[in-house]
Amino acid sequence: MHAHRSALSLLAAALLLSSSSAWAENLIDAYQQAYHTDPVLAQARAELAAQMQDKPLARSALLPHVGVGAAVGFNTADITGFGNIDINRAYLSDSYSVNITQSVFNGQAWTALKQADSRIQASAAGLTYTEQQLALQVAKAYFGVLEAQAQERVAQKQKSLLESIYQQTEATLKIGTGDIIAVREAQARVDAAEADLIKASNGVAIAEKQLQRLTHHPIGVLEPLGHYRALGPQPDDMQSWVHSAVQDQPLMHQAQAQLHTAQQEVQYHQRARWPVVNLQGVAQHALGNPFPGLVMNQAGVSLNLSVPLYEGGNISASVQKAQAQTVASVDHVANVRDDVTLNTQTAFLNLKNSVAQLKAAKETVDSAKLSLEGTRKGYEVGTRSIIDLLHTATDYVRAEQDYNVAFYNQVIARVQLKAASGQINMADLQAINALLIKSASS
Repeated sequence: MHAHRSALSLLAAALLLSSSSAWAENLIDAYQQAYHTDPVLAQARAELAAQMQDKPLARSALLPHVGVGAAVGFNTADITGFGNIDINRAYLSDSYSVNITQSVFNGQAWTALKQADSRIQASAAGLTYTEQQLALQVAKAYFGVLEAQAQERVAQKQKSLLESIYQQTEATLKIGTGDIIAVREAQARVDAAEADLIKASNGVAIAEKQLQRLTHHPIGVLEPLGHYRALGPQPDDMQSWVHSAVQDQPLMHQAQAQLHTAQQEVQYHQRARWPVVNLQGVAQHALGNPFPGLVMNQAGVSLNLSVPLYEGGNISASVQKAQAQTVASVDHVANVRDDVTLNTQTAFLNLKNSVAQLKAAKETVDSAKLSLEGTRKGYEVGTRSIIDLLHTATDYVRAEQDYNVAFYNQVIARVQLKAASGQINMADLQAINALLIKSASS
């Protein structure tokens, strides 16, 4: 039930941190809203609630079964040959009975009880996995909006920068020191920048829709991501992360619980050959029969034994089918283990790469900015052309775009590694949320 406890702990944390905000203001707000409104998570909760009933259903076969019966009837009787008495009469009859049956020995029922536990564990693990994936999706969507907004600002900066260069080329053309080719080149760059700005604005709208799809709330002003220190995997040991993933990933818990269910299914069908012993008690009252005034009250207890001898090959076929399904479950566990291992290794390496990529992107932006300033000064003194200035301006904008990608990817990569290893929890989201710049109204 480890996975079930993890699911409940994440649920409790989310409820404790619940907010009445009308829209997402920070990452925790977004997750809370998604947690309470996501239909996939709601479905997983309902499936677990339904699965929890498997245990009392299985236990019912081992508990007493009590039934009552009653009957009222109208009868006619014509009896001859009973000594010297001939009876020909109509009469009313009624009877009442109580029947109690208690299982004494039922091998299949005990196996079904163990199967119920395994199914509940599998469903609880599925709920935990759904919660963790929702946390990852919300984080990616939240920072996706921030990245799209940052790219829109860069696109606006690019448009303004290229427009200023275009105006400068027009001015030089008017005084006779410029050329028409430079003007047209600058105009083309401005047109392309306007298209880039439209694309960036649409990217913001799409990103907001993706976050809104998860939170089911209007997207307000999101708290931006402040400057932070890039962090790689902690600990910086891939094998340690893989080992933890195989131990903690809810998908592994789910697959292992499903394997136990399949193994118990084999046992369930094998035990169909076992004898079944029940203790049965009956109490009955009957009034009304061809003999006037005769009342019958009886009670009895019996120990009943039933042993199947041959059922047309049903038991053997059921056992073989369950054994084949067990083999398939073993292979499924191995496949899930391979996927979990690969996903964790990939997330580990991506997080390590993100540190270097962010550093390189920052240095590229600084270098491109210096190059742009130098080229602008060179153009002013006549050592560089307007084409050179356009190229360096475009390089600077591209460097800023790449930096935005690296800046947000580094944070998302942290969450992805935790999610891949099955260890993401509310504390991880809070740590990422702490990197956001709090608004004055918060």
